[in-house]
Amino acid sequence: MNERTGIITFKGNALTLQGSAVATGDKAPDFTVLTNALSPRTLADYRGKVLIISSVPSLDTPVCDVETRRFNQEAANLGDDIKVLTISADLPFAQARWCGSAGIEAVDTLSDHKDLSFGSAYGVIIKELRLLSRAVFVVNRDGVITYDQIVPEVTNEPDYDAAIAAAKAAL
Repeated sequence: MNERTGIITFKGNALTLQGSAVATGDKAPDFTVLTNALSPRTLADYRGKVLIISSVPSLDTPVCDVETRRFNQEAANLGDDIKVLTISADLPFAQARWCGSAGIEAVDTLSDHKDLSFGSAYGVIIKELRLLSRAVFVVNRDGVITYDQIVPEVTNEPDYDAAIAAAKAAL
């Protein structure tokens, strides 16, 4: 598996990313993750939609909590043509519990715990932690990545405005 260093830190400590790096202009690679009900979900399941894909280390951490709540608020105003996905390596049961207590209804939370399929395909597996790095990808209706941000410091929030603007521009 490909490994890259010098891209992210956690509290200032360097970490290693694993997987195939993707960038704006690339065809979005397929992946298989699990819904909170344990059903498989792939990129093809969202065909025809513009996607904001937010990967986070764990919904049970403060920054991931804030990020997912913020994207949930934004998603409620984006219309039916834009879908927001939050993917983490949390177990589907933990995601369902967290979503229930946080009132998350406009974002699909998806689990990559089983195979790290998404993390591998998008190059966001944190080797040292077996978690996903904080990153945001926008995929247009044609399945092309039109925006990508791997947040350099895992404890920082992403650029919400840039991701949302990219999603709206992809309509």
